[in-house]
Amino acid sequence: MFDFMDMSYDEPVELIGSGPHIPDAGECMRCGICVSSCPTFRLFQIDEETPRRRIRTISKILVEKLPISADERRHLDNCIQCRACETVCPSRMAYGQLFDQAQAQLKVNPGWLAKLAFRLIENKDWLRRLMPLPAIYLKSGLQKPLRSTGLLKKLHLAEAEALLGKPVLQALAVSYPASVTKRGRVALFTGCIAEHFDRETLLAAIKLLNAIGYEVLVPPQQGCCGAIHQHNGQPAAGLIDNNIAVFNALDVNAVLHTATGCGAMLSEYQNDDEAGQQFRQRLCDISDFLLEHWPDDLQLTASKLKVAVHEPCSQRNVLKNQQTVYALLQKIPGLSITALDDNHICCGAGGSYMLTHPDNAGQLRALKQQIITDSSADLVVSGNFGCGVYLNADGGSVEHPLLLLARQLPFM
Repeated sequence: MFDFMDMSYDEPVELIGSGPHIPDAGECMRCGICVSSCPTFRLFQIDEETPRRRIRTISKILVEKLPISADERRHLDNCIQCRACETVCPSRMAYGQLFDQAQAQLKVNPGWLAKLAFRLIENKDWLRRLMPLPAIYLKSGLQKPLRSTGLLKKLHLAEAEALLGKPVLQALAVSYPASVTKRGRVALFTGCIAEHFDRETLLAAIKLLNAIGYEVLVPPQQGCCGAIHQHNGQPAAGLIDNNIAVFNALDVNAVLHTATGCGAMLSEYQNDDEAGQQFRQRLCDISDFLLEHWPDDLQLTASKLKVAVHEPCSQRNVLKNQQTVYALLQKIPGLSITALDDNHICCGAGGSYMLTHPDNAGQLRALKQQIITDSSADLVVSGNFGCGVYLNADGGSVEHPLLLLARQLPFM
C-alpha cells in the first residue's frame, strides 16, 4: 500500500480543458441541512469545511470557468467524499459526480509514490509479482526498528505501512462449483488488492454462494473498479471499460461485489451504451443477492453474540441498501443486532483519504473507535474492506458480515 497523493497548494489552481457536462441535480439552496452530516465540519467547525461552501468552489470550476485559490483547493480536497450531504440534500445535488468532474478539471500533481500506486492498481500482474515483498517485510521483524528510525515518515509511507496486512500470494481459482444442487452461476468482483488483503471475505462469499447453490466464477482479467483514480482526478475510463468487457463476456446470472466502496463505483459507471447497461443490470451487492436467493431450508447455527453494524458511507449514501445487512444477519438465531451509533458520520477511511489526509482521518477514526468501545458489542461488522482495515489498524476487531454468516453454516 502506498501514499496516494502528495500535493501542495501554495499557488492558485488554473483550470484546463473545456467544461464537463453538469448533471441535472437541482441547485444548492445553501440551506445548511447538509452541515451536520459533514465529517470535516465536525472536525473544523468552519463554513469552509461544509458541502455548501465546496459547491460554491465546484461551481467556480465547472460553471464560471474561474481559477480557484490555494485555500479553496485545500478545503475542497479535505472532502472525504462520503456523500452524506447527498442523502439529506433537499435539492438532490449530485455532489459526488460534481466533485469528480471538478477534480478532473484541476491540475493534479501526484508525487512519485502516487504515480507508482496508480500504475500498480492498474496492472494486477505487476501487483501480484510484488506481493512477496510485503510478506517478507512483515515476516522479517524489521517493522519496529524501521518505524523507530523515522524513515517511513520521511518517505511518506508511515500511514500506509501502519495499515499493511499479510497478503495472500496464491491466486483465487477461476471457478468454484456449488456444494449443493446447482441453481445458477455468478461472477465475483475482487477488484485490485482485495484478492491479496481481503481473501477471508472473498472465500466467505464463495462459501455462502456455493452453499445456496451457485457456482462462482472469478475472472482473472478483471481489475480495479477505478474509484481511487476517478476521485483523485485521474483517468479511470480504461479500468471501467475493461471490467465491463470482462464481466459482460461471462454467462452468469449476476455480477457480485463484496466491498461497498467498489460496489458504489461499479453501480455508477456512466457508460450509457448497451454494454454499460448490460453490466449494471446484472450488478448486485452480495448481501442483496444472498437475501433474495436464501433457501428456506438453509438454517444457520445459533449465536448469542451481540453484534453492532457499522454502515459504510458507500453503502448508506450510494448503494442505500444498509438494511439488507440487518435482515441477512437475522438468519442467525439468537444473534443480538444493533446499529452502531453515529453511522451517518464517516469513519475517516474514505478510499485513499486515510493516506492523503492522515490527521483528519485519524481524528474521525478515534471518534468511531470510541463509539465502538461504548457499544459493548462482542463484534462489529462492516460491509466495506477499506473501513474494516482502517478501523482495525489500532487493534480493532471489525469484520465483514459475510465472515460471521459463513461461520454459522451448519455443514461447513
